[in-house]
Amino acid sequence: MTDDGPLQERLVDAGVALLEQAGAGQLGLRAIAREAGVSHGAPRRWFPTHRSLLAAIAARGIADLTTRFAAHTESDPHARLLATAADYVAFATERPEMFALMFRHDLLEGSGRNLRENARPLYRTWAALVAACVPDPTGSRAVGLWANLHGIATLVANRTFEPIVPETDTETLVAAAVSRYLSETTA
Repeated sequence: MTDDGPLQERLVDAGVALLEQAGAGQLGLRAIAREAGVSHGAPRRWFPTHRSLLAAIAARGIADLTTRFAAHTESDPHARLLATAADYVAFATERPEMFALMFRHDLLEGSGRNLRENARPLYRTWAALVAACVPDPTGSRAVGLWANLHGIATLVANRTFEPIVPETDTETLVAAAVSRYLSETTA
């Protein structure tokens, strides 16, 4: 057995740690190699481009969020959807740099990794939760609710509410968004 797997994982772990500590601006290949305790050329063996390493880091975030979604096992679909929606915003609040990187497909395009294929199951889970609550034959409710929640999550993660509307209650905002999309008569 070679060290390839563990070192590749160590590089991703180091990238995740650096992302969360210092932000995406500090995610150079050399900085990640330094954080992992390897030579600056070592990442190129497994990640031929900077984008491919960033995509592996983003894929880790998607996996983490997928795991969080799977933890919601409430029997009532509406309660499960509301808990998942709240957790989506909580993830963005707790890990804003990871959250931002996960959805930067423009930045990660051409990485050699199929990040979209990692993200699609996450969205399909979301769409299934919405469909379990209300008919959504076109999927527009799921897309609309996700877009609304993503906007809320981004505003919270970027701390945009604080200087403008500091009294914003995120839980109420999330519940209102879920309620709105579930009660719409037309999607």
